Amino acid sequence: MLNLSDNKKKMLAIVAAALAGVALPGVASAACTPGAYGTGPDDFVVLGTPATAPATGQRYLFRSGLRGSTGDAGAPVTCADDIAVYRAPDGQVKRWPRLATRETKTSFDSDATRLTGELIEPAGPADPKRPLVVLVHGSERTMAAAAIYGHMLAAQGISVFAYNKRGTGTSEGEYTQNFELLADDAAAALREARRMAAGRFGRAGYFGGSQGGWVAPLAATRSPADFVAVGFGLVVSPIEEDREQLLDEAREKHLDAVAIAQVERLSRATAQLVRSHFATGYEALAQVRREIGNAPWAKTIAGEYSGDMLRMTDADLRRIGRARFDNLELIWDYDAEAALRKLKVPLLWVLAGEDREAPIAATQAILSKLHAAGQPIDAYLFPDTDHGIVEFRTNADGSRTATRITDGYLKLLADWIKGDVRGSYGRVEKLYR
Repeated sequence: MLNLSDNKKKMLAIVAAALAGVALPGVASAACTPGAYGTGPDDFVVLGTPATAPATGQRYLFRSGLRGSTGDAGAPVTCADDIAVYRAPDGQVKRWPRLATRETKTSFDSDATRLTGELIEPAGPADPKRPLVVLVHGSERTMAAAAIYGHMLAAQGISVFAYNKRGTGTSEGEYTQNFELLADDAAAALREARRMAAGRFGRAGYFGGSQGGWVAPLAATRSPADFVAVGFGLVVSPIEEDREQLLDEAREKHLDAVAIAQVERLSRATAQLVRSHFATGYEALAQVRREIGNAPWAKTIAGEYSGDMLRMTDADLRRIGRARFDNLELIWDYDAEAALRKLKVPLLWVLAGEDREAPIAATQAILSKLHAAGQPIDAYLFPDTDHGIVEFRTNADGSRTATRITDGYLKLLADWIKGDVRGSYGRVEKLYR
């Protein structure tokens, strides 16, 4: 969710590409136009851009969360000439055309910066009751995830506005993780979406995934919004996120009390470094290094940034630490709870039960406190899922490989935005009654 190490960036880029159908270098062109194919809001599949080698064909994503590549052996869907052929589990073969949408590109200003975006609306007569949602970026530098979510939501009867984050795609400016500035951009995006869809929507608000969970609620305090939806986000600061990840890893490694105390001191030392923008904290971290010594767990513990800092030499950290870890204007002590307390509109928060990237314990406790105080919060938890609400398999080395978005999540998200939550949504647990 933050400015990650190179290896972690590569891993997350691969996962994001698999989920979103992102085209990476060295792949063939798509056979069909990216978008939703089917017969309506219950029977459709979203096709993305080309799959990455060694896979062939195009990435696909069903509302159930099933995903893969059309070129895979035994794939349930293939596509040519903008006709998707779906082979249902019962053997029935369906030919699905591309669902018509109205797609309008635009550009708009935010804090003297020109940003670009696109409004995706379901085709057909104007519906003044249709919800309109602005997709707020996570930490990614492309619109790919927004594109797949956009078509997934549009196929379920929602108008969607997706925009290029500043410093990415065709938007001007410098890429940043400054939540205050990003919230200004999201607020400007909602104003532009309202202008473009005037007379063709009812309630309007935000959906933010991952880092967007910090930005979307703040944006809703800066522009009129009717709702905010968040998936796999946090209500703690980036510093606390790193600490929670470290402690989760320590528990998974079954570290003893002495080692856990060392992990806590590591967190405090690196927090001092980032809070001071690498002006102070080097001596404290050097002391922690000496205490930990050659402990086996020190070679693999990660957090968001503390593990990398632990394994750097003091000289290297002093020389390049700020350039590596503190180069994106991140607000390290950002008070996410304060932004939520200001919200008066309905809030949806969806948690991944086994989220390693955004551990949920502190977030869940804060949401529960705010709900008990009377804020209109709907919170749901999907068990046995990791960041992105994805199911996974655990590898021999303890790492995880994402397999699919869990069943129920994509439908729940759309139904909640439409104000029509009913029926079952996979294995979801509703946290408040």
